[in-house]
Amino acid sequence: MKVLEIKNLTKKFGDFIAVDNMSLSIEDGEIFGFLGANGAGKSTTINIISGLLRANQGTVEILGKNSKFAKMNIGMVPQDLAIYEDLTAYENVRFFAGLYGLRGSELNERANEALQFVGLEDKHKEYPKNFSGGMKRRLNIACAIAHRPKLIIMDEPTVGIDPHSRNYILNSVRKLNEMGCTIIYTSHYMEEVEYLCERI
Repeated sequence: MKVLEIKNLTKKFGDFIAVDNMSLSIEDGEIFGFLGANGAGKSTTINIISGLLRANQGTVEILGKNSKFAKMNIGMVPQDLAIYEDLTAYENVRFFAGLYGLRGSELNERANEALQFVGLEDKHKEYPKNFSGGMKRRLNIACAIAHRPKLIIMDEPTVGIDPHSRNYILNSVRKLNEMGCTIIYTSHYMEEVEYLCERI
């Protein structure tokens, strides 16, 4: 089954063509390496897939659909940290999971589960402003996975972090894949891509 199918995708900003008639498909269970130099259109494509940008032409289908249902099955780990410094780690995960419609005991359970997965369960009452760069990156991942998405997009998730946190994140990507997640992974670190990805 195709988790993601892109056909003839084009995005222009004025006269500049950021994405030029791109097509690709990603199968269920893949870790797909999405590579390109700075300015090649990776982030633009990711923003279109996640619904943050509209394409000038072409189609994007997630799980065979182009709908709210499809968007609800995406988890996004952006390159720029998407966490709130004035909320605790637990409150951050609860907030983002709540955007996907989780409520009550299920929301609390999923937030705790996500923090445990990234190894921050003992930091759940602490504020990200006191975290190391690696811990913030791991919290970023927890916020993206609490709703159990089918497709996870990771945009350079190991930029600027220590080796221990980097290894933790790489192993987490593998575990998420083993749990049934399809992953789009962008990185400038070729050894990461070689270690993780089945197709590039």
